Amino acid sequence: MSRIGILGAGAWGTALATAAARAGSEVVLQAHEPEVADAINNDHINTTYLPDVDLDPAIRATALAEDTLDSDAVLVVAPAQHVRTVLAGIADKWPEGLPAIICAKGIEQESCALMSEVVADVLPQAPISVLSGPTFAIEVARDLPTAVTFAADKAVADLAIPALNSHRFRIYHSSDVIGAQMGGAVKNVLAIACGIVEGRKLGDNARAALITRGLAEIIRIGVAKGAKFETLAGLSGLGDLTLTCNAMQSRNFSLGVALGEGRSLEDILGGRKSVAEGVFTASSVTDLARRLKVEMPICTAVDGVINHFAGIDATIEGLLSRPLKDETA
Repeated sequence: MSRIGILGAGAWGTALATAAARAGSEVVLQAHEPEVADAINNDHINTTYLPDVDLDPAIRATALAEDTLDSDAVLVVAPAQHVRTVLAGIADKWPEGLPAIICAKGIEQESCALMSEVVADVLPQAPISVLSGPTFAIEVARDLPTAVTFAADKAVADLAIPALNSHRFRIYHSSDVIGAQMGGAVKNVLAIACGIVEGRKLGDNARAALITRGLAEIIRIGVAKGAKFETLAGLSGLGDLTLTCNAMQSRNFSLGVALGEGRSLEDILGGRKSVAEGVFTASSVTDLARRLKVEMPICTAVDGVINHFAGIDATIEGLLSRPLKDETA
């Protein structure tokens, strides 16, 4: 593979464009907003979503999604709740056998479908793989050391990994497409919870406990959905969870901090251009847990705060008052 198309020129899509360019690939980056595409082509900077990074002039931007299809693979980096709509708009033009590499992290609301299930529904002609792991876009764009998981059949991985891998962007292969998605989706909800702990000044002990018990929730729902335990303990599970729950760079963590400090969700979202996927995934992951008969008290608590007007202090007290149990149960 030498030509990579990217659907979505937010911070992460733009960072992936820089990674692919460093690997020597030809890159076509699609932006939803024409002015973003113009800025990338004319000034070699994404002034809206990644303003502090000078982009490789070889990266070509477009406002037309179908322009990405003359490629050897397409990275799907649209926000998770928009993936179905974006792909449906070009499904009839998608070439048979053109791989779709899912880079969006989330679970679709209403259907509770993973992104791989959404893509399979809309693009039955496309081989599906997943790129996920502990990544802040700005650090990838600045070529700081990063390691990620690429989940796919080995035949696809052997072609796609060299088109994206570079000295400081290390890609590890996995065959577990389900597991690579579950960690990346659920950790966004848990990051909101950790942010609330920070905003309420409940201490580092509480955050460590929340991360650990949150990982148990990821493992429970992941295994119930068909993921491998080893994947959830790896880069796309524990690695992504650790990163997202410990830094204000995380959109979900910083949103949780603001909630914990007493700001309203409406006020927080009104001041942001970027998407905090955990806001949407909170409801879908708890719905999926109910369908799979999996207990996820932390994610359910976040859903209560985000979507059901639950008070933060009462929610925290409810978690602390849960019956004691065996740690491995």
